[in-house]
Amino acid sequence: MNKQWRDKLQQLIYLVINPIVKGLIKMGLTPNAVTLIGFALNIGVVIIFVSGVEEGHRGDLSYVGWAGALTLFAGLFDMLDGQVARLGNMGSRFGALFDSVLDRYSEMVLFFGICYYLIGHHYFLSSIFAFIALIGSMMVSYTRARAEGLGIECKGGLMQRPERVVIISVSAIACGITAHYIGGDYKLFVPGIPFHIFETISIFTIPLFVMAIMTNVTAIGRLMDAKKALSVGLVLLALPLMTFAGHGNATFTGDGKDTGKHIGEPVFPVPSNIPHMLFYMQRTPNINTIIYDLNIQKDGTLDEDEPVSVYWMRYADGGEKKDLNYIQRKFAYGIKVKSLGNDKYSVHSVAYAKKDMYLMKSPTGDYHIYAKIGNTMAILNRIYLQIEGGSFWFPNVVYIELKGIDPASGKEIKEQIKP
Repeated sequence: MNKQWRDKLQQLIYLVINPIVKGLIKMGLTPNAVTLIGFALNIGVVIIFVSGVEEGHRGDLSYVGWAGALTLFAGLFDMLDGQVARLGNMGSRFGALFDSVLDRYSEMVLFFGICYYLIGHHYFLSSIFAFIALIGSMMVSYTRARAEGLGIECKGGLMQRPERVVIISVSAIACGITAHYIGGDYKLFVPGIPFHIFETISIFTIPLFVMAIMTNVTAIGRLMDAKKALSVGLVLLALPLMTFAGHGNATFTGDGKDTGKHIGEPVFPVPSNIPHMLFYMQRTPNINTIIYDLNIQKDGTLDEDEPVSVYWMRYADGGEKKDLNYIQRKFAYGIKVKSLGNDKYSVHSVAYAKKDMYLMKSPTGDYHIYAKIGNTMAILNRIYLQIEGGSFWFPNVVYIELKGIDPASGKEIKEQIKP
């Protein structure tokens, strides 16, 4: 479903359920309590399916209809708990985890009830598809959770949890209603074909067949999207650090003149009030800045085990300081530092380890990062990436720029690299 339409539909649903949410909050129900109610209702769905086998007969599909109705009602609570947390200002990290875990339990017990019913009434082929749909449903959720654990948003696909709940519940309700009018044992035969091509239960089982395919397609699609994000994203994140080994350079002198073509850049905030900042990294179109800071301990000495601290200064979020995520730290913006003795350290980017940088003291006793800018071993101040157009995954990188200070002359020098 198109994300824009999905968001609009979600807002419409919230408009309808918000009065219910406010009522639940006034009753004193917590988000976790609402989650538990939803799980209990799914247990009720299982009881209906089991009763349909133990007490009903193959042609009595009313149990399927009632199970579908309760599934839809239980799915409502899946939305209510999140809204109770938001409107009641009761959100918590454990609550989010609790909700996710019980959602998985709810889905598994639901499919257990479906498989039990289908096997109990000898719909063996349909029960296999139901089990495959369960596998796909779990993998859709797991792929998203694992990708987000690596710092990648992974929400795409046609068969997310709301769609799965709607398909199961609506098809089950439709099956129960249809059976009431045409009978649960109705079969459609076509001349020349020795077996029936449709029966009443097919209204419920055909969507399960579609779900078995589409859930796994969604899971695999998310896996491929995550792979692309990891491979392409790492290359893009590494570009600012890979400037040290480029070609087609344009060097700027201290008077601001450049020996090559220079394309203008927007005005970015300059990090300030960071006493021990070594250098920073910026790129268009995002003003959020990565800071490489000297890691000074409480006693005023340098942390020799981790002498450089790397973090975000998120100017787009009010200047919030935020740690790098795992992917950014291990593959893109992070650095590896090794002591060489005598207050000198070798520094290498995790994204491009071939270029040597050094953390060492200047004649004044202050630590700086030294790297070659042009043909000069300079004090590195800033790395900048200019992007103009392109797409999120494939931006048009116009140039990459290094800026620093020539220790001998004290003049600012720059170097541009055109990819």
